[in-house]
Amino acid sequence: MFSKACEYGIKASIYISHQSQKGERVSLVAIAKAIDSPLAFTAKILQSLAKNNIIVSSKGSTGGYEIPKDMQAKIMLFHIVEAIDGDKIYNGCGLGLPQCNERKPCPIHFQFKAIRDDLKVMLKTTAIEELANGLHKGIAFLKR
Repeated sequence: MFSKACEYGIKASIYISHQSQKGERVSLVAIAKAIDSPLAFTAKILQSLAKNNIIVSSKGSTGGYEIPKDMQAKIMLFHIVEAIDGDKIYNGCGLGLPQCNERKPCPIHFQFKAIRDDLKVMLKTTAIEELANGLHKGIAFLKR
């Protein structure tokens, strides 16, 4: 459903949030390893997340990536998806037909629209902090 870049972006944001809750900044290498993502691809994703004010990048010997604690409850999954994939996930046809719309629907248009609408609500109401807390409590994981 999400692009690979978006999947990695969500995982990276959760990992960075989790580490930030412990007062730690994390390096590009540590993030790529934690989410099992190629280094160069991870760098590009992190650059997009930083550009969209989802994560903070600091340079230097004590640098790395973080999400300030006061921002974690405000950053929703929606922001990450929008920063990486845009809004195409909310508008595309379930069968990939370019001409599908309300007036000329494909066979699954209305069922798929309901699922897309539910997904949008979930993404807009799920904070990165909540997901990072799942890692902290040991009830969620990022890798096998």
